[in-house]
Amino acid sequence: MPECFGAGFRTLFYKEVMRFWKVAFQTVAAPILNALLFLLIFSNVLDRHVTTYGEVPYTAFLIPGLAIMSVLQNAFANSSSSLIQSKVTGNIVFVLLPPLSHQEFFWGYALACVVRGLAVGLGVILVGLVFVDLPLAAPLWALAFAVIGSLLLGSLGIVAGIWADKFDQLAAFQNFLVMPLTMLSGVFYSIAALPPFWQKVSHLNPFFFLIDGFRYGFFGQADTNPWVSLGVSLAATAVVVALTLALLARGYKLRQ
Repeated sequence: MPECFGAGFRTLFYKEVMRFWKVAFQTVAAPILNALLFLLIFSNVLDRHVTTYGEVPYTAFLIPGLAIMSVLQNAFANSSSSLIQSKVTGNIVFVLLPPLSHQEFFWGYALACVVRGLAVGLGVILVGLVFVDLPLAAPLWALAFAVIGSLLLGSLGIVAGIWADKFDQLAAFQNFLVMPLTMLSGVFYSIAALPPFWQKVSHLNPFFFLIDGFRYGFFGQADTNPWVSLGVSLAATAVVVALTLALLARGYKLRQ
């Protein structure tokens, strides 16, 4: 087994999973309820008036978008909230004192984010099946984009948690970066309906490729070639992971 997945990693990973699972009503059930409210409002208003990808009902189109949005937001929330709480309360020292390598530190937090993101996303899909039958044209594509997206946002959450010194700084990071990029990435609409200029702007948003690729896993159709979406998503994830590992290796705002 690689050194970065040793006993230290397993202990930290278990701690982080249990941290959110013990309050699953707040960390898993509440995001699913939020997605359900979006679904009820938008599907009731638009389902009879909007079709996408030819004949796909709007409700069916909307559910995968809400699912991957929930995956991304909860993966970010898991690592960022854990780190800022540990820093503010001072118990981060109990994570820093053991002889954990920066790779073990990273993967312990990041993979816990993947678990929470996938749990919430699966919950949204299961609730959505109550309202409409969803096809699953390419399940491995959907799973790949869900894992990549949760790893990307989990890593970004670690960066935010390291950088922020107060809860309001973390809230600013989430409200002015993560939330706009998520909401404006095609969750509620197909970018094919946008004017050409805004279609080009949407292609500058890496979250768009995650959401578009995830939808491809359900319908076998997307606004962009899924291989392009996969390449962009992997590149963005590699950059953020590398940045996170570099910060952890330096001990920026943790050991310094």
